[in-house]
Amino acid sequence: MASPVGKIRILLGIAGRNLFASRARTAIIGAILLLGTALVVAGSSLVESVDRGMRSSIQGSLGGHLQVYSAASKDELALYGGMGREPLLEPIVDFARVKEALSRVPNVKRVVPMGIDQALVAGGNQLDIGLEKLRADVRFLEGGDRSAELLRRYEAHKSHLRRMISLLWDELQASRALADDQLIRDRKQANEDLARASSPAFWDGFEKDRLGSLEFLENRVAPQAMEGTTTFVRYVGTDIDAFMEAFDRAYVVEGERVPKGQRGILLGKWYAEEYLKLKSARRLDKLKDARDYQRRTIAADAELQRWVKENQSQLNEIQMQLDPLQAEEAVARLQKGLGSSEKELGKLLSELLRTSDADFDHKYRLYYEQLAPLLQLYSIRVGDTITIKAASRSGFINSVNVKVYGFVHFRGLEKSRLAGVMSLLDLMTWRDLYGYLSREQSEEMTALRAAAGTRQVSRENAEAELFGGGGGVEAVSQKAARIDEAAVLADIGGRKKSDDLFDRVYTQEERDRGVALNAAILLRDPSRLRQTQAELEKAAPGLGLKVVDWQKASGLVGQSVSLFRMVLYTAVLIIFAVALVIINNAMVMATLQRVREIGTMRAIGAQRRFVTAMLLVETAAVSLLFGAGGAGLGAFAVWLIRALGGIPAGNDQLYFFFSGPALLPTLGTTSVAISMALVLVVSLISGFYPALIAMKVSPVEAMASDD
Repeated sequence: MASPVGKIRILLGIAGRNLFASRARTAIIGAILLLGTALVVAGSSLVESVDRGMRSSIQGSLGGHLQVYSAASKDELALYGGMGREPLLEPIVDFARVKEALSRVPNVKRVVPMGIDQALVAGGNQLDIGLEKLRADVRFLEGGDRSAELLRRYEAHKSHLRRMISLLWDELQASRALADDQLIRDRKQANEDLARASSPAFWDGFEKDRLGSLEFLENRVAPQAMEGTTTFVRYVGTDIDAFMEAFDRAYVVEGERVPKGQRGILLGKWYAEEYLKLKSARRLDKLKDARDYQRRTIAADAELQRWVKENQSQLNEIQMQLDPLQAEEAVARLQKGLGSSEKELGKLLSELLRTSDADFDHKYRLYYEQLAPLLQLYSIRVGDTITIKAASRSGFINSVNVKVYGFVHFRGLEKSRLAGVMSLLDLMTWRDLYGYLSREQSEEMTALRAAAGTRQVSRENAEAELFGGGGGVEAVSQKAARIDEAAVLADIGGRKKSDDLFDRVYTQEERDRGVALNAAILLRDPSRLRQTQAELEKAAPGLGLKVVDWQKASGLVGQSVSLFRMVLYTAVLIIFAVALVIINNAMVMATLQRVREIGTMRAIGAQRRFVTAMLLVETAAVSLLFGAGGAGLGAFAVWLIRALGGIPAGNDQLYFFFSGPALLPTLGTTSVAISMALVLVVSLISGFYPALIAMKVSPVEAMASDD
């Protein structure tokens, strides 16, 4: 009687002979298993790499490891927006209490308050800037300054303003051809004002009434310059110091961090590039990215050609920025850089922006090295004070002024819209926009009510209190009084520096004590995320909170990885379902063809379990052989993709998903193990039915049957 090792050797020998004897059948089965295993290994590695990149992007930009928000909220938290609007969240009224309670959980490293919203940012246009410069000159002139430098600058600014208005008038005349009669009638007064401002008579009489002329331009003409319209900004109100320490991907790329404890905003650099930058400069940047990273060419790409044409035709945004002195300097620089004798600025700009694949790099450098220093590239600059308007929780529009300290980027996500569009606003200013009254504001309102002699009135007594309750009517005397401007200015000038919101430094207690919409939780040991989440959920009901992980907190963005995984598994399921049927049919046909052989083996003493084992070993041998080959093929595909530079992020969404400009997949041992196990299971299931058929064949029937 053969030993177990001997039986195994016999089974392997028979299996090998049968496999080589049926090469066609083995090749068909092997090809299916090879393809399926390669798909599982390569696909799983890609999905795991995307999952890893997504996790890194979300946790490093906004999500942290866990998020908490009010359990009373109507919507679920969606850090990157959801369904075209911001989710409606109920506020966490006392963040200090929440922070203290959550920080007691051992694995919690940091709790960062947040409030995400979007608002309108009002920025001036070039006409406003020109008027501001000219008004400053006029102020000195009216004060008696007659220096040669001031007069030279004054004439340059006046000529610049006149040229901007002339360009604005030209644009209006061009648009009149497309406007209907009703629109022209509605804009009659505005058209007359612009016609007056662009006329020689207006500028001939400018010196007679400088201040009156400036007032006319500021009130009647400047609002018609539409290139400086308001834009939306998406921001997270947060403790900026805590945020920058918790999210190490965040860094200030230009300017400086908001001083500790003070009010201010860091605008997202991607947002600034996309919405605040000169359009011609932005198009040049997009052309460069398309050529350098996407390997597109101007000659063969219609979209790139359109950008070039738009740059050539839309020159006013550049010309309106340059006063005569700057325009003269720009002409000299462009003549030298382009090797041209052309003296007209517009034609030189058109030539500069008429880029092709051959001269793009040269003209791109020329634009930024020679022309850009004369321009204001961004409509909002570091150091500017901007006005932000947003709807408060009560529905009213709140407006605040806030200083721009710099531009912020997220390391590795510089070209991602999802992360780069976000700006960082200090928590105190966000609370003002949200409509939350701080303790200081409440105390101030109480003092004002006391000074005014007001008191609260119940609903039942309101009518009697307001409209008289039988008492006599007290006469009130009124008289006009002149406002003492000197006293008012002296009062303003005499205020302490700490009264200025921009200079005030808020303590950590003041920043924590107040409202927030959600909070990011950073862990000491991220591998214990589920355990820590369970610990936090035990405390959550008492705090009125809901605890979610980073993937759920990110909304639709985080769920995309699950979608990728579902698509992959569906494809794998289909392939292996087909493989199951084909392998099963092939093995049944092979078993029926070997009835005589099986009967002979049974007749000479082979047991049924031996025959079953023989067939299953044959199937397992095929699956292991070609499964290993498929795993090797999948591993090679992963290596090749990585060696060729990865899968490039074709758009800013993929840039976020890949956590960088390209997806560099890595081979996971889990993927290989799962694929081999899956192939083996599918193969054994496929071979089980033929083995049952073989067991039912009796030696007598098999010996008597025909092939």
